[in-house]
Amino acid sequence: MRRVLLKLSGEALAGKKHTGFDEATVTEVARQVKEITESGVQVGIVIGGGNFWRGRTSGTIDRTKADQIGMLATIMNCIYVSEIFRSIGMKTQILTPFECGAMTKLFSKDRANKYFEKGMVVFFAGGTGHPYFSTDTGIVLRAVEMDADGIYLAKAIDGVYDSDPKVNPSAQKYDEISIQEVIDRKLAVVDLTASIMCMENKMPMFVFGLSGENSIVKAMTGAFDGTKVTVDVPDNR
Repeated sequence: MRRVLLKLSGEALAGKKHTGFDEATVTEVARQVKEITESGVQVGIVIGGGNFWRGRTSGTIDRTKADQIGMLATIMNCIYVSEIFRSIGMKTQILTPFECGAMTKLFSKDRANKYFEKGMVVFFAGGTGHPYFSTDTGIVLRAVEMDADGIYLAKAIDGVYDSDPKVNPSAQKYDEISIQEVIDRKLAVVDLTASIMCMENKMPMFVFGLSGENSIVKAMTGAFDGTKVTVDVPDNR
């Protein structure tokens, strides 16, 4: 494994407060990512904005403006998390798809590759830079552009289930499932646009629970106990 992209939910970073940041949670994420990078793996990170903004639930704000607020929320998250990473000795850089003053650098593939080669953790903030596209789509786009080996989705639940385990105590977890099945069964691992992009570009995903002990390190070093979403097209000939 040479290069991976890690998706963190904003809500997960908020911990039990459910809003803002929980520094202990973020510091633990930083410790694990440092261990991964020290093993030689290049790590890019995308963070959702749900700990600050859930604009799509509002019926009073224009969708474009709501999504723009969400993009800014992801940038705030990346600035904060980047600084926690730096506090424990990592080098980081934040890239956005639009100019954001002196706070970030404008994204380009060449620039991101340069930072990866320097041993930096690269944060891809601001989504795709356009409304109507989620951070799910954003991470798949960046993973494809950056030739990543896979996407690791750190979620509140420990994998992909056949139904919502919070509602159905008998829900069954998949150890492995194809992206086509995810789409057909509407399992909402990521949104539909992101799922189709993964399928078309053969980008595998690994879904696991962030709250488990050493969960990121385990997911990326062979002790994975979440759900692998495969992208191989079955041969029906």
